[in-house]
Amino acid sequence: MAKYFFLLILFSHSFILSSQNADLRILKSINQTDHKAWDEAMRITSDGVYPFMGIAPVALWITGYVNKDETMKRNGVKTVIAIGANVAIMYGLKEAIKRPRPFTTYPDDIVLRQRTSGFSFPSGHTSCAFATATALTLSTKKWYVAVPAFTYAGFVGYSRMRLGAHYGSDVLVGVIIGVGSSLLTWQCDKWINKK
Repeated sequence: MAKYFFLLILFSHSFILSSQNADLRILKSINQTDHKAWDEAMRITSDGVYPFMGIAPVALWITGYVNKDETMKRNGVKTVIAIGANVAIMYGLKEAIKRPRPFTTYPDDIVLRQRTSGFSFPSGHTSCAFATATALTLSTKKWYVAVPAFTYAGFVGYSRMRLGAHYGSDVLVGVIIGVGSSLLTWQCDKWINKK
């Protein structure tokens, strides 16, 4: 396991270095112009992630309880596990890589529109949003749940760049970690149930 974590860190460092110029160009194009109403909408979108990831597993579990559906109750528990795994991986990478925020590295080019702390890579808001959206989709298997959940998650990723908190590569890796942690949790549950 340590070997894979080391390889992930090595890949992340090389990915960051090779994509820095493109990262900055993309971020500047998203971040530069001022639109007060849009910026406020992006702050609200970004701030909604943590309630979203807290409400989702509770809603799944309550739905299972009310409908006497043990699978849905189990999906609520798996969602908590997936989000927990996502947070552990995301914070582990943040502390291992310690990439500065874009507004810190390029204060003349990037406008900070929301106070934030810690390191940039990967985007925690994005990874949490995508972990939750993936868990909801795997739990319900309904398009009318998946489409709004992933649309919201996509806007969260965009909002993190719009607000000047993250590079595009931070967001992209956040998507991968978020989706991957939920898929892995569901796959592990299948393996456990087979045994």
